[in-house]
Amino acid sequence: MEIVVPEAYRHLYVTDSERPVVKIPEPVLRRRAEPVAKPGPRHRVILENMARIMQRANGIGLAAPQIGLSERLIVIAPDRRVIGLINPEILERQGSQVGEEGCLSIPGLYGDVERSQKILVRAIDRKGKQVELEVTGLAARIVQHEIDHLDGVLFTDKVDPATLHWRDPDGDAE
Repeated sequence: MEIVVPEAYRHLYVTDSERPVVKIPEPVLRRRAEPVAKPGPRHRVILENMARIMQRANGIGLAAPQIGLSERLIVIAPDRRVIGLINPEILERQGSQVGEEGCLSIPGLYGDVERSQKILVRAIDRKGKQVELEVTGLAARIVQHEIDHLDGVLFTDKVDPATLHWRDPDGDAE
């Protein structure tokens, strides 16, 4: 799906030092990110930077491709507590939920996406330990959205097109 950004939203599509999240159509957003072979201190620093960038942008999830890095790293904050994951993969899926999503790389555009209600995820945490997390609801939605980014998939690839809408920075829908 080609996304045509309305003129009124073009100012949101700037990427610079103040707004480091890359926006469509940046090619890194459509590439499959490379696995991290050996997590180390560099990856902890990247995850910390990603957490800061996500919070400054008022986001609840961010994937490394969104800051221009083609590596399998994500941060999520479903309840304001940031969780950083390296090489996350979904092992199991259960149930279904439909909810509105947006994306820091496609500011202003929102729509309903169907996702699994509950997932089991295996990843490496910030300390380099392998972990398995069972997440549900909003946390499951965020993890699935961010893992999609690692695979070069945007929410607009999965959205119900009838629900797509632009919402201006003041919160009014168009």
